[in-house]
Parts: sequence; C-alpha cells; structure tokens
Amino acid sequence: MASTKQIKRVTLTSKKNWWMVELNTEENNPNTSSNSFSSSEETAVAQDHLESSLHQDHKGHYSTQQRAYADEHTDAPAPEIFNPPRHPSAIFNFPTPSSYSAPSNPLVGLLPFTNGSASELFKCVVKKPDVVQLEINGEMQSNAFDVTTQFLAELRVYTTVTRHRNIAAFLGCLENVGMVLEYIEGRTLYDVIREKPEMTQEKKIDYHDQLLDGLCHLHAFGLSHGDLSLLNVQVTHAYDTIKLLDFGRSVSAESRYVSPDEPLDPFAHLATAYPHNPAHSYVMPKIASMRKVEQIHPGTRPFAAPEILRGECQDALLADAYSFGMILVCLERCALVDVKPWDQRKDLLPKGFLDGLSLFGERTAEYLRKFESRRRLRKEDLMKERMG
Repeated sequence: MASTKQIKRVTLTSKKNWWMVELNTEENNPNTSSNSFSSSEETAVAQDHLESSLHQDHKGHYSTQQRAYADEHTDAPAPEIFNPPRHPSAIFNFPTPSSYSAPSNPLVGLLPFTNGSASELFKCVVKKPDVVQLEINGEMQSNAFDVTTQFLAELRVYTTVTRHRNIAAFLGCLENVGMVLEYIEGRTLYDVIREKPEMTQEKKIDYHDQLLDGLCHLHAFGLSHGDLSLLNVQVTHAYDTIKLLDFGRSVSAESRYVSPDEPLDPFAHLATAYPHNPAHSYVMPKIASMRKVEQIHPGTRPFAAPEILRGECQDALLADAYSFGMILVCLERCALVDVKPWDQRKDLLPKGFLDGLSLFGERTAEYLRKFESRRRLRKEDLMKERMG
C-alpha cells in the first residue's frame, strides 16, 4: 500500500511572501487507476509547489521534467484552490493593510496609567469580531456578514477622520485579533441622564457644544455616525469630556443607500491589492475607497430618524441631526424620553414633547422636523462661542 500526499491547506506565514503548505497523507493502491500519482511523483509536485510558494512570490513554475509529466497526465486532478475564510477576522489577517496601521504618534494626548523602569503603560480597548452561528429550521445562520460590515465601517471612520478630542482615539490593529482603541475612564451619557443630576445650564451647553463639535468633525469627512444615542456617547470622569464611539453603522454621504433587507456581501467589495494572488483577495488597499452601495440600519429608539424607520433615508447626515435633537431633549430635561414607534415613523411627536425647553427648544424643533426642512449640524451653532 503506497502513501500519497495532497495539499490540505496553504497559509501565509508571518514572514513576508512565505507560505506554509500542509499535506494530507493517504494510503492508496497504486494500481487502482492508471491516472493515480505514485507517492514519489506526488511528493515531487508538492515540493515544487512549496518551493515556488516560498521563493518565487507565489507564482508556480514547473521544472522541465514536471511540465513533461503534466503534459502526459492532462486529466490528473489539480490541487484545490485555496480560498481565504469569509469571516470578519479575515480583515485583520496578515499582511495587515497599511490602511489599518496606527496613525502617527497614536498616543498623543493619552496619559499612561503607570510607569515601569524603562516603559510607559497605557490602558486600551481591544475590539475583536464576535460571530454567532445558529441553526434555524435545519439551516445554519450566521451574522458574519453584518459583523464584517460593521467592522469595515468603523475602521473607515478611524482611518479617515483625523484625531479629535470628542472622538475615541484609534491606536491601530492587532494582527489576527482586531482594532485597538483608547480606553475611556467614564460612563455613558445614558448613565449620566438616568441619575437625574442637578445639571447646570453651563454644563448642558458644554455637553451640547462638545457633542456638536465631534459630530461636525465627523460629517466634515462625509461620514455619518449612523446610530447616535445616549448609549454611544461616553463622558469621562476626570474632565466631563464627551467621546463619540461605536461607528459600526456609519455610512458615506456619497453612497447609494439600500434597505437592510437587500443582501450585500461585504467580502465582495474588498478590493485586491495583489490581483495575481488569490490569498490577498480580501485585502483593501485603501478603506476610503469602499463600496458606493451601503445599507442603512435602524438605530436605537427613539433616536433613529423617521425616514430610517420607514426605509427611506437618502441623507445619513440629516438622520444624525435628528438623533442629535433627541439627545438635546434628554439633556435639557435631564430625563429619558420615548416616542411610540408607529408615531415616529410618521414624523409625529407626543403632545407637549418640546414644551418648556427654554435652552435648546428652538434648535431642537428644527432638528426634529421632517428631513426636507431639517436643520443640519453646523459648527456655527456652537453656543459658547455665540454667547461669549
């Protein structure tokens, strides 16, 4: 009984342009088929594939003897083509695209929590994809596509938008793990409002201006937040600094929007930087050049704009303005609010919803209008500068 070797898996190693080839060994009868490879012949083919992968930049080159052998056995089965996994973690597989690399001086403005004899130690957050698979009616269902879409959207924000004090800092990516973000010592704006503090008018204006400044900076790059709510705004303990985060539903203002019900394959839009190399088929050379068709998902109630709830959103930046208006209602009242979803879909608000809002009332009413006449977010509306 002769043993044969077949290619099981081809994996890119941590050394540039070097591959690891795993072989399967099977016991076969050498006389079962006239087209079967003998063990020595198959080993020669596998070794040549390994050498060409390691030393010739992934371009297979047969020796003269091997080409002659291939000509004589044209019906011999070819090795199975290696396809990279369709999994969100593939975003962070080696080689990590330069677009995902850490910005220059990523720790600027961050303070170490302790010092060693020859080092500074910083707290950070490692955000990695989490895929869930469930069997429904005998079929396996997975959220891998949606998780991939969210991570690509968030990476696009962090690698496109320049550093801003009111946006969580991006520190880079960990190979085969995920993205690294600033650790924020604080609580959500939801927690702040829920405690019903005695908040001064000056503090409310400060929160308003910080939030507006961060959103305007984001919008200046043509990107929306997509799920702006009290839960996606952090307030630091030390200085009450507002930090925007969780940009997984961000979309580009230049994109064409479709309903979440229309399937989109995020892997199909990851442009290849190495067209001759199928193993790099899911590597993006530049995140800013992402697809021009994107899904808009309903965000957190009651902050999601009515046109998003109806599946009719055509301006994601205006949808953010509606969410901002809802936050202002909560901020001025120092209370959580709600709107019945069937009313909100019709652009209706509860009776007296805006009554008594002396600080933000006028602009809030303009943010909560129908999108055709809704007020946009502008830096000119910062209140401290106007009042100072």
